[in-house]
Amino acid sequence: MQAAAAPMSLLTAWQFLVELGHDEPNPFQDSHHSPAPLEGKTVLVNGAAGGVGHLMVQVAKWKGARVIAVASGRHEALLTDLGADAFIDYTKQPAETVMQDVDLVIDAVGGSNMERFLNVIKKGGALYLVNPLGFSGHEEAQRRGIVVSTAQVRSNGAQLAQAGRLLDDGTIRVVIDSTFSMAEASAAHDRAGRGSMQGKVVLINE
Repeated sequence: MQAAAAPMSLLTAWQFLVELGHDEPNPFQDSHHSPAPLEGKTVLVNGAAGGVGHLMVQVAKWKGARVIAVASGRHEALLTDLGADAFIDYTKQPAETVMQDVDLVIDAVGGSNMERFLNVIKKGGALYLVNPLGFSGHEEAQRRGIVVSTAQVRSNGAQLAQAGRLLDDGTIRVVIDSTFSMAEASAAHDRAGRGSMQGKVVLINE
């Protein structure tokens, strides 16, 4: 049931952090995305409470990382419960002003000024962009020795089955922000557009 609620979000977390699992061309970069080992690493997830972000937090934790979640303050209790080791309320302090020497930043938000996260990543670290459109810091990243990468996520039944087993045993859970019928699709779209979501917006076919 949980896997059915968020298959592409699960696959996004899986293909970014565990295994890409396909050889399809990446329209955003010349090379294929290659997930970095996370055991013992420090990982910062921006947009950690969202539909993709809350799964990134859990997968990174499962892979052995120390996870720092960035979201608004109302999500702190949830993200701590999901396994985040530390929490930053971006409405009070920007993550880039309080963090440094992070191994990996995952930006699950996108938008303007994604380049700011380069300031918190150590040399040899990485920045993963779920939505890379508008990122303009490639030259700076190269100067700093930071890998910037994104993945073109593709359907993969075997990966979804693997992730589904982690859902079944409670290692990962899918948080539902709100549920709408197919007839309420426009309302669901409006909810997603308002942001500050806690998990996934789900459409059900009644």
